[in-house]
Amino acid sequence: MRLVACDLDGTIVRRDGSISARTLAALAACEADGVDVLFVTGRPTRWMAPVAAATGHHGLAICSNGAVLYDLGAERVVGTRALEPDAVLHVERALRAVLGPGAVFALETTSGFRREAGFVPRHEVAAAAPVGTLAELLADGAAVVKILCRVEGETADPLLAAARSVLAGLAEPVHSDGRGSMIEIAAPGVSKASTLALVAQERHIGPDDVVAFGDMPNDVPMLRWAGRGYAMAGGHPEALGAADDVAPPCADDGVAQVLEALLARARTAADLP
Repeated sequence: MRLVACDLDGTIVRRDGSISARTLAALAACEADGVDVLFVTGRPTRWMAPVAAATGHHGLAICSNGAVLYDLGAERVVGTRALEPDAVLHVERALRAVLGPGAVFALETTSGFRREAGFVPRHEVAAAAPVGTLAELLADGAAVVKILCRVEGETADPLLAAARSVLAGLAEPVHSDGRGSMIEIAAPGVSKASTLALVAQERHIGPDDVVAFGDMPNDVPMLRWAGRGYAMAGGHPEALGAADDVAPPCADDGVAQVLEALLARARTAADLP
């Protein structure tokens, strides 16, 4: 094990937004033993400040499902894999055709969140967040790292199935909350796994030396790519089906339990003659 790739929400971040002391200690123990730790999340960078503070403001994070590389120490974006404006409008047309007039959209960009009037944010955003049609929201040329599409009254799994049917080869639809009514769309080829692979390659680390943790469909490519993928107990069926093993639930410090065991095993092996 040379790199731990870890999802945040539902994996190490609890429902109250906290990361347990045990989990923080396990992550620190990895780094003390020379194992890199990389957070790989669907979160936009504007939600990363608490994670940076809790983990000591160091290292990198992969955000927005692989579209953004973020320096947790400097709290700044150091790389993006954005959607072209024409592709955003193509995705909009394709999804409206299959999901109907109830589909509403928002954009995560490198300059912040922006939305259609009908897209009501579930989380606090800046009061000055731009509102308009997608064409209007694209007019200033801001790099779009993620499209959000919501259909009120629907659930995420059927929305994702519909999106996959019309966006294959054109964009990468996923979701990170099976109870929600929203899907997230990235540029073609952009996923947690593809950006993780790029970072690992730069560090001369192959997939066999990577242990990954996740709980939702947006984690599936990463769980499959890593040499050892752990889905969280109680996670989405797609994540469980893609993983090599199951970690105890987030609420029971499942990631910490697995890492403690892996580190103990590695230390024992190192002590053998």
